Amino acid sequence: MRIWSLHPQHLDAKGLTALWRETLLAQRVLQGRTRGYTQHPQLERFKGCQDPQVAIATYLDAVHVEAGRRGYRFNAELIAPLRTEETLAVSEGQLAYEWEHLLAKLKQRAPAVYAQQAGLAGPQPHPMFYVTPGPLAAWERPQRDK
Repeated sequence: MRIWSLHPQHLDAKGLTALWRETLLAQRVLQGRTRGYTQHPQLERFKGCQDPQVAIATYLDAVHVEAGRRGYRFNAELIAPLRTEETLAVSEGQLAYEWEHLLAKLKQRAPAVYAQQAGLAGPQPHPMFYVTPGPLAAWERPQRDK
């Protein structure tokens, strides 16, 4: 499960679709509707919110907006109805780690998207996040070079 801190605009079609599905799963976890993934580290930042279920719905809403901008028809009825104005911090280190992780994925599976994204000065955060100084998040499980 990867719930990106990056803005969904940076993802290719496969990545955006995976984000949608994985975040819907995260929503079910936070609603107590599944027994799996309850301790997944990607959920830590949402569990720390005032209302985790509302926070994940707000996150999903931004993914849905990006999908609609691209002409995709993700089912908005799958998102819980409440939204929040709450924003979450993401450290510069976390955002940089995710950016490099995404670029490596794009280089392999979507070279045209990779070329477009690699040309940017850097990533934008997901609309629910604001950037703060700091290292990689404590909940992140960095991938080792293979």
